[in-house]
Amino acid sequence: MMLSLPTVSCRSSRDYTTHGYRPYHERRNRGGIDPNTEPASADNGKQQRYKKGGQAVGPYVDEAWANLRVKLTRQDNKALYDELRRWLGTPYLYGGQTRGVGSDCSGLVVEVYKKVYDVRLERNSAKMLERNCERIDPDELKEGDLVFFVNGGGRISHVGIYLKEDKFVHASSSRGVVVDDMRQNYYNTHFYAAGRVKSL
Repeated sequence: MMLSLPTVSCRSSRDYTTHGYRPYHERRNRGGIDPNTEPASADNGKQQRYKKGGQAVGPYVDEAWANLRVKLTRQDNKALYDELRRWLGTPYLYGGQTRGVGSDCSGLVVEVYKKVYDVRLERNSAKMLERNCERIDPDELKEGDLVFFVNGGGRISHVGIYLKEDKFVHASSSRGVVVDDMRQNYYNTHFYAAGRVKSL
């Protein structure tokens, strides 16, 4: 099943080039799920699973990540994880940015940054990258950084908040606010840039 990214009111210049995203275990030289495998189709709304050797090897995003019940270290920003956990399950709503009621991708990012970092961001994902962020190499991604994706027309159309180990939180047009994995084929091939907010 091809997961759809929300179409949001993001305007940017044309001729963006899609860049591949190197999975966490490749960047960190760690073992892990084969990045060349694709998630199997999800039937009846079930979570997609990686296939390795023809067998499912566990949920694409496991339950702990799906609910942000992850083991945090001293270096992790607990306030960020707590706030994002409260947003999980918020329905997608174009133009919305209210936790529990409805939000689109940039609305989620704007509200989380305001709450956690007391930073005001542009409401448009393309403008966020242009005006609020400095681009960083994907190898440098850390929690709280932003990840940007392009649509089929090559324009920035989606943004999410990076956590760690390739996981990011975003507002999906079909599933609302969820945790997904950058290694998933759709996000890998539509990844455009990583950005770090300048004022942090």
